[in-house]
Amino acid sequence: MDITDVILRQHDEQRRMFAMLEEWPRDDHEGLAALWKRLEILLETHAEAEELYFYPELLRLGTGGADAESVDEEVEDAVHDHNEIRKAVRRVGRCRTGSDAWWTAVVDANVHNSDHMGEEERQDLADFRQQASLELRHEIALQFLRYEAVRWAEGITPEDKDPEDYVKTKKSSTPSATAKKAARAAKKAATTGPARSARSKTASAEASEEE
Repeated sequence: MDITDVILRQHDEQRRMFAMLEEWPRDDHEGLAALWKRLEILLETHAEAEELYFYPELLRLGTGGADAESVDEEVEDAVHDHNEIRKAVRRVGRCRTGSDAWWTAVVDANVHNSDHMGEEERQDLADFRQQASLELRHEIALQFLRYEAVRWAEGITPEDKDPEDYVKTKKSSTPSATAKKAARAAKKAATTGPARSARSKTASAEASEEE
């Protein structure tokens, strides 16, 4: 198992469930309510599991993927997105299922979630694949899925996080043994990478002269 694959699969499931809502018979309010509840639980357990297990390790190892300014900015933005998704989900809960207001809130949740997933896939997941060992990615996947299974069984209460406080707190938390090992490997790769590149350029230049 690989945490980046787990997150991608759950993103696909979220997209599929929003699509199911759009295609569901508008007069089947009981069915719409049940489908939305299932999606609501998935959205929150997924977000909370990321905040507990994925983002802390990303903060330790990441460098900022794609168009992210830094790993701190990357994670702050992701936590902010989670808060916006939670707000939209709460708005859905305040509306009568199937009403115009309910559908407006559902679409709002879909927009916030779609934007978040696209950015996370482009930045966070790519950044982590480049820096984290397969061993660490497997370890996080196990923790992530176990937490979700327990929460699905027991229930969960959504809780907004302050993005800046979250990053500050998680960066100072104690990493696991596997995370420490991955951090050492990432640091070694970062320091030896330029040297390997320089040697390659020198070798290429010498080869050209010999020709």
